[in-house]
Amino acid sequence: MRSSLALGIRFLRAFSRDSWYRGFILLLTFLIYTSYHMSRKPISIVKSRLHQNCSELIRPFNDTHDPNDTTWCDWSPFDKSNYKELLGAVDNAFLVAYAIGMFISGIFGERLPLRYYLSAGMLLSGLFTSLFGLGYFWNIHVLWYFVLIQICNGLVQTTGWPSVVTCVGNWFGKGKRGFIMGIWNSHTSVGNILGSLIAGIWVSGQWGLSFVVPGIITAAMGIVTFFFLIEYPEDVDCSSPQHHSGPEANQNYPENPGNSPYCHQESSLETTTRCSKEPSAQPAAISFFGALMIPGVIEFSLCLLFAKLVSYTFLYWLPLYIFNVAHFNAKDAGDLSTLFDVGGIIGGILAGLISDYTNGRATTCCVMLILAAPMLFLYNHFGQNGIVSSIVMLIVCGALVNGPYALITTAVSADLGTHKSLKGNAKALSTVTAIIDGTGSIGAALGPLLAGLISPTGWNNVFYMLISADVLACLLLCRLVYKEIMAWKSSLSKEAGYKEI
Repeated sequence: MRSSLALGIRFLRAFSRDSWYRGFILLLTFLIYTSYHMSRKPISIVKSRLHQNCSELIRPFNDTHDPNDTTWCDWSPFDKSNYKELLGAVDNAFLVAYAIGMFISGIFGERLPLRYYLSAGMLLSGLFTSLFGLGYFWNIHVLWYFVLIQICNGLVQTTGWPSVVTCVGNWFGKGKRGFIMGIWNSHTSVGNILGSLIAGIWVSGQWGLSFVVPGIITAAMGIVTFFFLIEYPEDVDCSSPQHHSGPEANQNYPENPGNSPYCHQESSLETTTRCSKEPSAQPAAISFFGALMIPGVIEFSLCLLFAKLVSYTFLYWLPLYIFNVAHFNAKDAGDLSTLFDVGGIIGGILAGLISDYTNGRATTCCVMLILAAPMLFLYNHFGQNGIVSSIVMLIVCGALVNGPYALITTAVSADLGTHKSLKGNAKALSTVTAIIDGTGSIGAALGPLLAGLISPTGWNNVFYMLISADVLACLLLCRLVYKEIMAWKSSLSKEAGYKEI
């Protein structure tokens, strides 16, 4: 009796310790990627400051511009009539570099210690973000400087996403992955909101600080990451998570008891510790084409391309759209645009909850994408009729647009990266995540580029482009949705059969 009681106490202590470490890793990776996204947001806020309607402003007494100069308040080289194309070029310098770098980043992420890889990436990202803002204080007016900084920043920011998803995947099993990662993935929206609010403080004055301050915070977070990130549960003698359930999962681990589900079903604390510590041969990193062959990777990657096209168009152009259409000032437009990200937090959590309950990741994404298309149309035509309608529609659009995006980049990526066909090879997670998000980043680059090219013809055409992208994203999931519906029907038939027996 005493031995059973002692064993129970020791088990509870171990469980509490495991939970504490898992909570700590979830919080730390949340803050890490919040910092990454916070440093991306200022450019969308500062856009409206780089090119303004100077006729509405009062010239300062010490102004040296020609009295007939109608662009005296603009920041050269964005004072030209083609300023939207130039701003689009600055956006795409970052996004194209990010998309290209993402395919390579996952390969490096599998082969390098994540703590060093993430720390270096955050320090460099903080540096390049600050350098963009220092262009204001150094009085730089050449386009190539801003483009070059954005290219470098885009490349180093690719260190973030595959690394944090891999780290979280190492610590958490598949059980409530959609819900947990739905909450965790709100770091994207929280980072956007913080970036908007911080940039908004200085956007009307010394706008360079809108970049320098987020850059310093990101670099500081890189130092914290170096000292405190723990890559694997085994590094601190915690038990490994169970990535699969069911009888087929047990067949995937015949030679690796450290990863076996039976390690987590044993009631003995000694057995759990032995299983997590027992040495085993490290699996080889999966190839790029091997990761592509995992069922569902191609469909979800292409779907994310169009979903991210819509999301990033809002990320980079929504404040300018509000500034031009609703005629708010730069700070108020930036503050109002954060409501889209508030909706994104709600949408990500809802998508995770629903997909966990229904076990239908593709169907959840498809339904939200179908609902997003008419909401985008309504927001464009009626969203600026009043502040209340604008707030409500921005939140709803944010939820429906960012819900599928959040689900695919987190829970779906982790599901596919630990797919049963990999036979327990967790090293595939970083590559699968990089492929899915890298493909999505192509859409992230295309969206703002197309918005910059189309917006001179009217904002209505930009929204028609976004609605078309949403519909295409939905169509790409049709095969997976059909498979999920068939699986549900099969499950219901079996349940009916059991009841009859």
